[in-house]
Amino acid sequence: MAIARVADLLAAGRTLFSFEFFPPKSEAGWDRLFRNIGEELLPLQPAYVSVTYGAGGSTRDQTHRLVTRIQNEFDLTVVAHLTCVGSTAEEVGLILDAYNRAGVRNILALRGDPPGGATGDPSLAAASRDFPYAADLVAFIRTRYPHFSIGVAGFPEGHPATPNRLREMQYLRDKVEAGADYIVTQLFFDNRDYRDYVERLRLAGISLPVIPGIMPIASVSGMERMADLAAGSRFPAALTRAVMRAKDDDAVARVGTHWATAQVADLLNHDVPGIHLYTLNNSRATIRICRNLGLDNYGGVGPGDSVSSGGAGR
Repeated sequence: MAIARVADLLAAGRTLFSFEFFPPKSEAGWDRLFRNIGEELLPLQPAYVSVTYGAGGSTRDQTHRLVTRIQNEFDLTVVAHLTCVGSTAEEVGLILDAYNRAGVRNILALRGDPPGGATGDPSLAAASRDFPYAADLVAFIRTRYPHFSIGVAGFPEGHPATPNRLREMQYLRDKVEAGADYIVTQLFFDNRDYRDYVERLRLAGISLPVIPGIMPIASVSGMERMADLAAGSRFPAALTRAVMRAKDDDAVARVGTHWATAQVADLLNHDVPGIHLYTLNNSRATIRICRNLGLDNYGGVGPGDSVSSGGAGR
């Protein structure tokens, strides 16, 4: 696979599949992740993969290590997450320079979370003066490296820090006007939320591709963590009822995979520009979803191609 810009891949008009990873905390975790990628996920032919960035840049060095290692070992297009909260322009510039030298051409630009939730720390505010908002980071990247492809985040269920949905839309428009190429969403469990979100973006004059982000539920504790990490996540009653019926976490994982499969099938049948699967560094659910949909050797779905879920889409 040749290294590409995500903006160029999206312009080709086929629905892209992509996977997201985070830097493991141990060397054993690194070995396990790379076995999963090489032996199980690479055969699914993802268009690209992305690598997360810890709160306040806490995994900065490990994120860079994982991005470059995946790109070098697997010749995969990689999107590097980059947050700006608590970072100066000089610090961000050095990170971008390193990625450019390594041949990385894709950045997901995020404001990010402060370390330990220290939102009121005066020193944090001072360190964030160069990038008060994600739009400032987007503009900085676009000016420094205009050839980079830049993605930004979208929130179908609303951003927890911005309850004013009209202001939230303005913030997204600021990121678009600063130079973003596409939008990838936070996780959601009801496709109606995604479709309504896209429609509202179009009414606001935002025409960028909006890639839905899907995270299968794997356990009850994992479901609770999702609710914490993506504050405001809405778990539909039907999904909650199915999880409550499950006798153990293995059963919960089957429920989560079935629900995500139906979501993805419905999204594909509505010609979305991509599907971004939050893997949590575990290939099992991702493989099952692709197999359920007959996408073992994916390579992209074109407009008008129909996919069956084996369950009712929403």
